[in-house]
Amino acid sequence: MQSRDKLPVRTDADDREFKRHHTTRYYVHRVRDSLTTRVSKIICSIFLTLFFIVVIITFILWLSLRPHRPRFRIHDFSIPGLAQPNGFQNVQVIFNITARNPNQNIGIHYDAMQVNLYYQDQGIGGTSLLFPFFQPPKNTTVLYGVLSGATLTVNNQRWQQFQADLGQGVVIFRVDITSTIRFKISKWNSKRHKSHANCEVGVGPDGSILASYRDKRCPVYFT
Repeated sequence: MQSRDKLPVRTDADDREFKRHHTTRYYVHRVRDSLTTRVSKIICSIFLTLFFIVVIITFILWLSLRPHRPRFRIHDFSIPGLAQPNGFQNVQVIFNITARNPNQNIGIHYDAMQVNLYYQDQGIGGTSLLFPFFQPPKNTTVLYGVLSGATLTVNNQRWQQFQADLGQGVVIFRVDITSTIRFKISKWNSKRHKSHANCEVGVGPDGSILASYRDKRCPVYFT
């Protein structure tokens, strides 16, 4: 009865018998699996490193080649004789606008450019500017123009509204610059884009642009 209650005891002979199962082939297989795992990890590490390098280079190239919108500013704007009661008979609007290409390596083709003048959201004049031209990177082009005669529609009633605003010290106009442009990257030209620059400008009693509006950057958007 006592022999039935005894627990089996593992002897050294059993250990030796168990260890004999780990043959040379077993250890060779273990070493081969270990080497395969290490090689696989090294290959994965190299692949991931190359992938991240390519992603970083691509991102840097995208930043450097991503076109930026042209920048427009009203440098000068005047309406001579604005304070005269009957000045509308020979009225002229003289403006000086700067167009800046802020891109480092990208040029801009201007295929067409139109300037329209608005007062209280109503068009009162417009004209085409320049012939098609190419603007190199980091370049500023001066756009000079005059609205008068057929390009400007100001009657006596409108002139009286100008006079009433002058009583408040300022007459506010809006200059809209619409351009058809293409970006040039090396020898490649983009498709045509239509850009719009909306420039608010205020003139004082002498008909000249107020200092707070001079060289103010105009919002630009594409359509």
